[in-house]
Amino acid sequence: MAHQAHAYHMVNPSPWPLTGAVAALLMTAGLAIWFHFHVTTLMNLGLVLLLLTMYQWWRDIVREGTFQGHHTPPVQKGLRCGMALFITSEVFFFLGFFWAFYHSSLAPTPDLGGCWPPTGISPIDPFGVPLLNTAVLLASGATITWCHHSIIEGDRKPAIQALILTILLGFYFTFLQGLEYYEAPFTIADGVYGSTFFVTTGFHGLHVIIGSTFLAVCLVRLIQFHFTSEHHFGLEAAAWYWHFVDVVWLLLYVSLYWWGS
Repeated sequence: MAHQAHAYHMVNPSPWPLTGAVAALLMTAGLAIWFHFHVTTLMNLGLVLLLLTMYQWWRDIVREGTFQGHHTPPVQKGLRCGMALFITSEVFFFLGFFWAFYHSSLAPTPDLGGCWPPTGISPIDPFGVPLLNTAVLLASGATITWCHHSIIEGDRKPAIQALILTILLGFYFTFLQGLEYYEAPFTIADGVYGSTFFVTTGFHGLHVIIGSTFLAVCLVRLIQFHFTSEHHFGLEAAAWYWHFVDVVWLLLYVSLYWWGS
């Protein structure tokens, strides 16, 4: 930064986009080989390379933003725009799944028995585990907001406590959804109902796992004094992502579990 006449970050050449792309290729090809030939070697290799890439790429970004001072206000503005566009792309990602659900449920074909849920399907009780999961995610939305406001006010201890609580609630949600899948009276192979249900809830569950990992990285950084009241966009981005996951779950609960049952 001492040799620059501007406040923008000119990123140095990095190998991580290339290794990430190779890891994605290995995992995709390995997944297909696993499905067809029950061999997981290529998929495991891709997973290891992906985890190594994630760790080293995040390490470099943390180093640039926290220790080298590259995340100036103009750079942070660009990061905020990038995160907002990423969440917008995620909105449209889930929009396709909701579109498939409503397309099939609002006008069920004779193949489905002319009704929704289709004939022979026993839906999951929306006032059982799904309602508990809704309460868990709403509580986690409150705790991540508590954490964010604590950081803005410079209170580290309550911020750490709130973030730990948020992560625990996220893992608890994942545990409950795993139990729900295990005890579900239908499978992903049960026609359009099973496929739309498991694909939509499954991708949401994947986003919860990703968000929990995002928050866990932020917890380590918070404990190591990487965040200040003015410089904490990493945690703010995680909070935005977590609120998005909350909102998607509310729409998913109302649509698939309550109205769809």
